[in-house]
Amino acid sequence: MPFLRFDLIKGRTDDEIATLLDAAHEAMLAAFKVPVRDRYQIVHEHEPSRVRIEDTGLGIERTEKVVLVQVTTRPRSTEEKQAFYRLLTEALSKRCGIAPSDVMVNFVTNTDADWSFGNGEAQFLTGKLG
Repeated sequence: MPFLRFDLIKGRTDDEIATLLDAAHEAMLAAFKVPVRDRYQIVHEHEPSRVRIEDTGLGIERTEKVVLVQVTTRPRSTEEKQAFYRLLTEALSKRCGIAPSDVMVNFVTNTDADWSFGNGEAQFLTGKLG
């Protein structure tokens, strides 16, 4: 936890997606200081005609490499979120050739009661996770 969902336009290779996921995981580890095996990622690929990611009037140009990242997580500080934005765009630019203008991030915040990692338990509530 956090859980990261990536929405991409179809066309990347398996290796490109693996590199993208690795880069995002490294950014998440650095920003949120979570354990290394705290890795929950899923990729959804879409036909180009099924994706419209514009810029809310900010003048941000998008390309076919656009990445929308939705982060579902327990509450995070503003500083942690801003660090994640910066570290993620730096990592994706360096390792994947994705321009910072092609990275959009959205946080969905929930509580400890909203997580079960298996076995029919809410591990944050039972104390198995801190």
